[in-house]
Amino acid sequence: MSREVSRRSLLRGALATGALYGLDALFTCERTNAAAVGPNDNVKVTKIETFVLKNTWVFVKISTDAGVTGWGEMLKDDAKACAAGAMEVADYLVGQDPNRVVFHWQAIHRGSFYRGGPIKTAISSGIDQALWDIKGKIYGVPVYKLLGGPTRDRIRVYGQVNQTTGVNAMKVGPNATRQPFKYVEGQKFIEEVAERFKALRDRVGSGVDIGVDFHGAVEPGTASLLIKALEPYHPWFYEEVVQPLNVDVMAELAKKTHIPLATGERIFTKWGFREILEKKAAYILQPDICYAGGITELRLIAGMAEAYYAPIAPHNPNGPISLAASLQLAASIPNFLIQERGDAEHDLLAKPLPAVKNGHRPLPTEPGLGITIDENKLMAQVGEPRPYKARFDPDDGSVIDW
Repeated sequence: MSREVSRRSLLRGALATGALYGLDALFTCERTNAAAVGPNDNVKVTKIETFVLKNTWVFVKISTDAGVTGWGEMLKDDAKACAAGAMEVADYLVGQDPNRVVFHWQAIHRGSFYRGGPIKTAISSGIDQALWDIKGKIYGVPVYKLLGGPTRDRIRVYGQVNQTTGVNAMKVGPNATRQPFKYVEGQKFIEEVAERFKALRDRVGSGVDIGVDFHGAVEPGTASLLIKALEPYHPWFYEEVVQPLNVDVMAELAKKTHIPLATGERIFTKWGFREILEKKAAYILQPDICYAGGITELRLIAGMAEAYYAPIAPHNPNGPISLAASLQLAASIPNFLIQERGDAEHDLLAKPLPAVKNGHRPLPTEPGLGITIDENKLMAQVGEPRPYKARFDPDDGSVIDW
């Protein structure tokens, strides 16, 4: 019998009898909820499961023969396609060592003839998060400690401005009586958006950072008018001023304002962000950890951005795994700016994240991604995802951007 098998059997037997009170000390003084396995043991992936929730969130669970499980989250837009695609990866991943996280990212990405795309990259993202979760649990440390250790003491978040939590950053749309979907909006509409933003700025004061999210639903002609009209009231950034498919258009708009442009939630992999950086189309990058390539790829995107002095503000409209994985990234990169919806609380967790204080989340301390999914609560929300429906101009019935 090998030394590894003997060690694992000994630990499991001790846990079963309740005799091993000092398990943490065998591995690390910081280890909690540790499985009976260490970093030198031979561990194999045994199963992949996916869960599609009614609100369109998609989770993936990876199990191992050591009893250690990892969780990841994927793109919510094509929920059932992502879930099915993750199951196909089982043909490759089952039987593999989960600790080879970067190797598996490369194998999944480069192992097919057609690479990238939103669904394929979302599948890689969820699996990547789950593998990092497993690796952190095997080593008994948060993921960011495996990525070089923390680069900060706490993580700034934005969401709901609140005196109790100390959150002092928020994001709004170009607010008016309707959405700005015309190719070129008229003076009355532009003035209404500016007046409403000015009223918000007057109400919250200069101590609150306010980003303006155009959501890629504003045409370039209108975007050009709005970015100038809002400038006097000091927006923090303009997000997705136009769709990211034509980077040159975004770069031209960036030249017309001193307000930083932000983008990234619909861009995937390092190759997608390369052109954004090279053409100076945006200063703030907002990759989504459930869509752009997971922790492995976002670390590389952050490294590319650092060479351009560009900060990272991870996109996050999703669930608790998305937030937990984003926090691990935030804790490990030098050019982190702020975490979207970092103040969100999620009832799918067995234990809540450390509370937001003074506008910041404390660094996670639990192994892996630092969370535990309550599977009973999760299964109660599994079901047919709500559809994303096309939107139309009420005046002429033409299709407009979502």
